[in-house]
Amino acid sequence: MKIARPLIDWQKQHGRHGLPWQQTRDPYQVWLSEIMLQQTQVNTVLPYYERFLKRFPDVHALAGADSQEVMSHWAGLGYYARARNLHACAKVVVTDWQGQFPREAASLVKLPGIGPSTAAAIAAFCFGQRTSILDGNVKRVFARYFALEGDPSLSKTEKHLWTLAEQEVPSQQLLRKEPLAMTAYTQGLMDLGAKVCLRANPRCATCPLKNGCQAHAQGRTQELPTPKSRKALPTRTTRMLIVHSQGKILLEQRPESGIWGGLWSLPEIKETIAIEHHCQTQGIQILKLVPLAALLHTFTHFKLVIEPTLILATKPESNWLAIAQLEGFGLPRPVQKILSGLYEHNLLSSSLDDNGQCSSASRRQSQS
Repeated sequence: MKIARPLIDWQKQHGRHGLPWQQTRDPYQVWLSEIMLQQTQVNTVLPYYERFLKRFPDVHALAGADSQEVMSHWAGLGYYARARNLHACAKVVVTDWQGQFPREAASLVKLPGIGPSTAAAIAAFCFGQRTSILDGNVKRVFARYFALEGDPSLSKTEKHLWTLAEQEVPSQQLLRKEPLAMTAYTQGLMDLGAKVCLRANPRCATCPLKNGCQAHAQGRTQELPTPKSRKALPTRTTRMLIVHSQGKILLEQRPESGIWGGLWSLPEIKETIAIEHHCQTQGIQILKLVPLAALLHTFTHFKLVIEPTLILATKPESNWLAIAQLEGFGLPRPVQKILSGLYEHNLLSSSLDDNGQCSSASRRQSQS
């Protein structure tokens, strides 16, 4: 059974229709939503999308923006290479394409940060191109529908899934009769993976494709797609220094490559380096030094144990940042968490006892 007809009909009646990027065929807005939605839930994306679009309403505004401002509007959304590629892509569109996104997926995929599925989504939603998407949710839909075994992240399995996906694209005849069918089909695939064909406990009873789904017929929806072999995540440890004086704090901009690339963050030192020695080499005169509870942050490929230490210094340098200005800076989420906890309990002012220790209430907060 071809899936296009039942999927399109289902999407029109039961799919999502109220998302802000669904109300436009502007490729800039659709592209922005597609990049933000990579590895990120819709509810998380919505406020970021609205703020980002308000500040950068079109590709020219984004291309001409300062990279630090772009990163500050992305801060907290994670996977920061997306923001760097977003900025780079906007510049290419303005410089090489006169501010107009190409209409074909084959050209879109050549732009920075745009993969095959994202390119197909933009081409389908904005220009009605007859092409298929294949993001993580859609891989799950096709793997179950065709009872395809094999880890979808492996190139061999993914290639097979692309072949199947391309075979299911609505026919030219259908698209001639219904000009908006390509949009409904593409959105239907996304909605089905997000609302019905869930990773755990799929809602097969409400699925428009259940009659043709081989995994459903074989009772294998829980075992397909084939899960990838998971290894224990390695753990790394770092020390972060919250160097504070007279309402100012010391921040450092991270390298463009690596985690939190291009963001401002707290200074870090290796476990083997003594904090006092590090501060001395940096010209920081310590008044009080307060170790805080460790914080665990999990990335895709490893876990990071952050050991924060609050340092009250004698006099800030001119390039230190006023605490009141932190909101305008792109800070990694765990750094935001550390600073907000300290600020909430006035530990960035002078709330230390005579021994330079946090109060018991503040210590409990730092450990939460």
